[in-house]
Amino acid sequence: MFFGLDLTSPVFWSAFGSILLANIVLSGDNAVVIAMAARTLEPQQRNKAIFWGSAAAIVMRIALTIVAIQLLALPYLKIIGALLLVYIGVDLLRGESDDDGDGKEIHGMAAAIRTILIADLVMSLDNVLAVAAAAKGNLPLLVLGLLVSIPLIIFGATLLTKVMERFPIIITVGAALLGFLAGEMMLTDPAVKTYLGEMSESTVTIGGLVGAAIVVLLGRRMSQKEAPAE
Repeated sequence: MFFGLDLTSPVFWSAFGSILLANIVLSGDNAVVIAMAARTLEPQQRNKAIFWGSAAAIVMRIALTIVAIQLLALPYLKIIGALLLVYIGVDLLRGESDDDGDGKEIHGMAAAIRTILIADLVMSLDNVLAVAAAAKGNLPLLVLGLLVSIPLIIFGATLLTKVMERFPIIITVGAALLGFLAGEMMLTDPAVKTYLGEMSESTVTIGGLVGAAIVVLLGRRMSQKEAPAE
């Protein structure tokens, strides 16, 4: 037995595998945000920001999972989260114009970690339900599964930062992803359901696409306005 867990039980490994798989699949968008937030840092700071940002995000996700069902039932919470995602997406995309040439802007590591935590908090509102369901109320199993996933998320974010340096278009794709998630979140908020009724899956998807377009257009527009005149 390990902290009340029977490591020899097939039931344990089945539940543990479900938690690990759910967290890896649902953390793909989080890895994108982590990579985008850390991409403007110096290499040494970048690795630290990815590590501490990912670790802190996992700890926060554990706490969020415990109260996830109660939180998601609150009206307007998803709408607030959606607006935060739009802001983060536009801000990250706007900063893309600062990454060229000798005038590359190096954001502080604390600012990068703060962005990672806020984005992870917002995007985890739905994700944690799947992880909590896989844990079947077993808190030690839940914590263990999330902790083991930390190095996988860190590896994904580290790899993405390198790919972004070579293919900057991925930054735009990442910002669009945040907008898409924001659009979906807004249409699935309990307050929206109360006033407009249950949205169909296709309607929610359209809302996500509209959100993606808004983030990209706003980010590009603000980036062009702030670009120095040649």
